[in-house]
Amino acid sequence: MQVQRTKYVFVTGGVASGLGKGITAASLGRLLVARGYRVSMLKFDPYVNVDAGTMNPHQHGEVFVTEDGAETDMDLGHYERFLDTDLGRDNNTTTGRIYAAVIARERRGEYLGGTVQVIPHVTNEIKDEIRRVAEAAGADVLIVEVGGTVGDIESLPFLEAIRQFRHHTGPENCLYVHVSLVPFLPATGELKTKPTQHSVKELRSIGIQPDVIVCRTSRPLTPAVREKIALFCDVVPEAVIEALDAETIYEVPLVLEREGLARIACRRLGLPDREPELEEWRRIVRRLKEPAHRVRVAVVGKYMGVEDSYVSIVEALRHGGIAADAAVEVAKVDSEELEALTDQGLRDRLAGFHGILVCPGFGSRGVEGKVRAIRFAREEGVPFFGVCYGMQWAVVEFARHVCGMDGANTTEVDPATPYPVIDLLPEQKGVVDKGGTMRLGRYPCRVEPGSLAHRAYGASLVYERHRHRYEVNNALLPRLVERGLRVSGVYPDKGLVEIVELPGHPWFLGTQFHAEYRSRPTSPHPLYRAFVEAALRYAGAAAGVAATWEGGKSG
Repeated sequence: MQVQRTKYVFVTGGVASGLGKGITAASLGRLLVARGYRVSMLKFDPYVNVDAGTMNPHQHGEVFVTEDGAETDMDLGHYERFLDTDLGRDNNTTTGRIYAAVIARERRGEYLGGTVQVIPHVTNEIKDEIRRVAEAAGADVLIVEVGGTVGDIESLPFLEAIRQFRHHTGPENCLYVHVSLVPFLPATGELKTKPTQHSVKELRSIGIQPDVIVCRTSRPLTPAVREKIALFCDVVPEAVIEALDAETIYEVPLVLEREGLARIACRRLGLPDREPELEEWRRIVRRLKEPAHRVRVAVVGKYMGVEDSYVSIVEALRHGGIAADAAVEVAKVDSEELEALTDQGLRDRLAGFHGILVCPGFGSRGVEGKVRAIRFAREEGVPFFGVCYGMQWAVVEFARHVCGMDGANTTEVDPATPYPVIDLLPEQKGVVDKGGTMRLGRYPCRVEPGSLAHRAYGASLVYERHRHRYEVNNALLPRLVERGLRVSGVYPDKGLVEIVELPGHPWFLGTQFHAEYRSRPTSPHPLYRAFVEAALRYAGAAAGVAATWEGGKSG
């Protein structure tokens, strides 16, 4: 039954960044979906960039690409995975995008000569964005996460806008959830509530009284601690939610369900608290915590200084593990590190892995380390998966060491290479702007029957998400194919290479697209599932594994 009027949940954070606001918001969304409600998500990012597309992964983590080609914050990946839904560019808004819209209105004369100010013009634009997203989604509940930490100057316009939103929409239609830190001090053996008290005080000074406080903590909250937070932050004790560190992020919805977060949200918003359908989710968590098998996968990339640089790849590997009833132990290997090793050192570094995945990326740093990892996987028969740039370097490695094309390269790294096996897409030539100008989003791929990819997908036409400017050079492709490279997937409209394989290898596959963006715990991506199963076979532990998963398939 559709809710007559959209309800809004606003999620803010205090004390420190990285507390898990996005996971909290996504988990609440999962619990409401499990109750039969239509839920959509909106992430406000307070940086002035128009989108995340040009941001360094070392600073911001992964860029997540949606079906419609938006380059967004990585939290949208969590939203899609937890809610099992597709989102788009409207579900992630930045300060830069809001200001661009306001300035465009001013240039068109829509403010009738008035002085354009943060209040009311910027805050009105933010409120309009909230309403637009809710209306477009037809949502019963829209969950809005405000990025940053309460007290940051960049977040103030967004906080003022959500304060005003309750006034316009009615308190019965809005819920404020504040995520805060309750640290444990070993020296005193106590949980400390003062950081949360000060964070809520800061939020209340802006005019927002939280309805629920989610306490991130490494130790259980005692009744006295709950009561203290409730008293000094002016919430009822049951609205002090304990969010203990979890073994896996997919356990968080179950933790918050036990704490009663969704029940409180439904009651405050006037929604029937239906019995949630969470059995499949519990089964997923059981598989993650009690796997029958274990495999080790090396994830080789250049952005290893930040935990979240390749979060969708790591999660997709875990999803593949769910399907195969296996724990996937991911070891992040810096490709620059591999460049400096001796041949024996390289073998020692990679010898213990049951699969090697080479990550996407840009530029020349660390690429020869990727080539060495790819060659090792090809020659030693280790299951290999190359993603985007990883696929391109697999083609370069094959050209150099199998086809005898000395000096083969991508023109991204060496414009004067004698064998440009990877070259700039024709439509990218002459493109000057960096943001939002790549080949982005969902495109079809025709999959060749009898190939590894076709066996994984079980389909001849699939749709995947892309983010690239360079592509396999079809002019040099015949020589590669003649020596054994198989093109098993192409973009049918232009014949662009989408998937390559090596038929004589146990499992060697590269994709120009990012399959990880479409993987969900409830429907692991077929290629990641197949890769993990290949790693299990390589490890000698795959007997009977393939038939143990009943979840759906992406694609």
